[in-house]
Order: sequence, then C-alpha cells, then structure tokens
Amino acid sequence: MKITNYETFLVPPRWLFIKIETDEGISGWGEPVIEGRAATVRAAVDELMEGLLQENPLNIEDHWNKMYRAGFYRGGAILMSAIAGIDQALWDIKGKYYNAPIHELLGGQARHSIKVYSWIGGDRPSDVGAAAKAVVEKGFQAVKMNATEELQYIDSYSKLDDAVARIAAIREAVGNDIGIGIDFHGRVHRPLAKVLAKELEPYRPMFIEEPLLPENNEGLREIAQHVTTPIATGERMYSKWEFKNLLKEGYVDIIQPDLSHAGGITECKKILSMAEAFDVAAAPHCPLGPIALAACLQVDATCHNAFIQEQSLGIHYNQTNDLLDYIKDPSVFHYEKGYVKIPDGPGLGIEINEEFVRQQAGEGHNWRNPVWRHKDGSIAEW
Repeated sequence: MKITNYETFLVPPRWLFIKIETDEGISGWGEPVIEGRAATVRAAVDELMEGLLQENPLNIEDHWNKMYRAGFYRGGAILMSAIAGIDQALWDIKGKYYNAPIHELLGGQARHSIKVYSWIGGDRPSDVGAAAKAVVEKGFQAVKMNATEELQYIDSYSKLDDAVARIAAIREAVGNDIGIGIDFHGRVHRPLAKVLAKELEPYRPMFIEEPLLPENNEGLREIAQHVTTPIATGERMYSKWEFKNLLKEGYVDIIQPDLSHAGGITECKKILSMAEAFDVAAAPHCPLGPIALAACLQVDATCHNAFIQEQSLGIHYNQTNDLLDYIKDPSVFHYEKGYVKIPDGPGLGIEINEEFVRQQAGEGHNWRNPVWRHKDGSIAEW
C-alpha cells in the first residue's frame, strides 16, 4: 500500500483537517492545527507530505522520525502540529487497514470510557455560577474556566478578588462533588500566581492550569511549595523532550499535551507513558475539532494515568460550527453522566462528513486570537 495523495481543508470555526489517500482506497483523517496559525501549519504540512508520497502509510514510526529528525531544525508549535495531524491520519489508515480501532493497535483498552469536562465562561468570564449549574444539569461532573482577565506582573488585588469570587460562585452553585478546573492561561505572572493559587485553595479546585507560562516552568517549584492544589500544564509543550525535565523536577501533577500540537498519537502515547512512571496524571488538551478529540480518546483508552478529557462542545470559540457538525454519526461522542465511551470503530472510530467538510472549506476561516493590551498600552497575555 502506498500514499498517493492528500488534501487539507481549512474549516470554521478555527480548524484544519487533512485527508491522506492510498492506492488501496483507504483514506485517513487528521487535524494539524495551531489555533490562530492554521495557514502556517498548512504550509508545513505541504512540506512534510512531499517526503511521504508513494511511501507505505503503515510504517508510522519511521515516518514520524523522518518528519522530525530529517529536517535538522526540530520541534516547535508549527512543525510538531503539522507532524501531529499527519500522524493521526496515518494511524486512521492503519486502523482501517486492520479493521480495528487504534487503541487495539496500541495495546488494547485500559478503560472503556473516560470522564469529560465542559468549558464555561469565556475569555473574560462572567455569570459562571449559573453556567456551571447548567452544564452540571446536563450531566457533566467537571467544568473548566479561565481564571482571570489580563493581569500585569503586579496588579490590583481587586482583580484577584474577582477571580476568587467567581470560583466561590461556582462552588456554591454546584456543590462539593463537581470538579473545577481553573485555567490561568499563562495570564498570571510569577509575583501574583502564588497569591492567586493560595486564595483559590479553599475551594478545592480539581487543578490549576498553566499557573505560569511554560517558558517559566521553573517557577512552578515555588507555587507547589505554597499550595496543595494539583498543578497542570503542557498544552504549549510539544515533545517528550520538553516534558522530560518537567517530570524530573517533580512540580507538576497533571500533564496536558495536545494531540494536534505535540506530535500526534505516536508522540503523546509516549509522553503519557513517561508521566505514568512519575505517578503524574494526564488530561489531554483538546479545545479543537472531532478528529483531535477522537485521537485523544484512542490514546486515553490505553493509558492508565489518563483521568479526564477536554472537549469543545459548546465552547465559546465555536461560533459558526461545533464539534459534531463534521461527523456523520454524532452519537459516537454521546456524553452520559459526565463520561464518553471510547470509539470502537476502525481507525479513529469516527466517520467524517466529507461533503460538509468540502462545503465549509469553501468558506474557510482566518481565526486569530484577540490582541489584549494593558491600560499603559503594553501587550497583555491572552
């Protein structure tokens, strides 16, 4: 079997899909994208696919190493995201070739389902108590929200008070049994991160996410010494080599690699397995489309330390199209009592509505994250 062709599809709200075709009529789908840089990733996909045409798609480890190592300059958000989507599509082909879900080819299931959480609020969260109650009434057992608006290195304590009040409102609305993930989103700098983390501790968050930017991961030591709340990070880390030192330092409790950013199924399976050796949990990042989610679930199925999965249904970014619009059978992602079953169809376990993909690709998108500024005119972290 040989790879004969591929196509990429820029589809709203902010995603990029790839379809890889073979001479045996088996095709696979992947989702190579960096939010806000989809066109740049698309160019990287074109460059990488030049070296895969006419190759056997089943030799995934060799293809991964060729894409990663043969370029000399390695890693980073763009290249690793391009590799990730191609890798997902190759695994989809392999599963379909053997008529088995990908998790069977990765060693089989460690679980039949996994807990999912729902986003509430937006980039500037408000009315989160009511929003949390609404999603809990739909059956979710965990929620996540952005903790704050923009913050300077040193800023008004009233902003921290507002963030704490929002979490208090959620806890009051949903009770003590619902998990609350609090995403600092890298917006909080080191001088205030430890203060906010300590203030939030009485509300028993499920985790605090990216309390510092990944460029400043060494600062997690100080936060870990101040609080007992689990610390999560990893959505802006792109390889096992980047996670290696983080795990060795011992200041993270939950890793969150993104299967559309961190080298795909091949790499993220290894990252999660590395974390298991350090007794660290995993909650893969996935505010993206259905292909990315299906890839996450296939890896989650095989990793003992995966405990919860992010998903984008109803997320505030999905203004024009949502998670289920691009698949033929939405029931594959049916959430029941806060859990979703692991897809067990061949490959990724989903069937893409190609006609709708092509229709929406005609519309395309040019999604960009907002540019925030402080009152003094300086750029703020989004």
